Amino acid sequence: MPDFDIDKINEVIHGRLRMGVMAYLANAESASFTELKDVLGVTQGNLSVQLRKLEEADYVAVDKRIVGRKPLTTVRLTKTGRKAFSIYLEALTGVLGLPSPKG
Repeated sequence: MPDFDIDKINEVIHGRLRMGVMAYLANAESASFTELKDVLGVTQGNLSVQLRKLEEADYVAVDKRIVGRKPLTTVRLTKTGRKAFSIYLEALTGVLGLPSPKG
């Protein structure tokens, strides 16, 4: 099995919640903090910590603003994050012995 290289698995992305954020954002232009919290079924504090880790790795961009006197936090994948997630999926499929997601 030539593609079996566990060291290629990105530890920043591989956490269950961080991978969930990356997967959700890979299919959406952006998502609000509340949307991510609800979709992933996590607490506000847990999501905040995990988003900070992804933001520190430059995988997501977090935008905080006021809309109609209410705070609105939106999250989107960065170019770096989109590339890192693609590489992560390649590595994961290689470890699992699955066909490449690139076709």
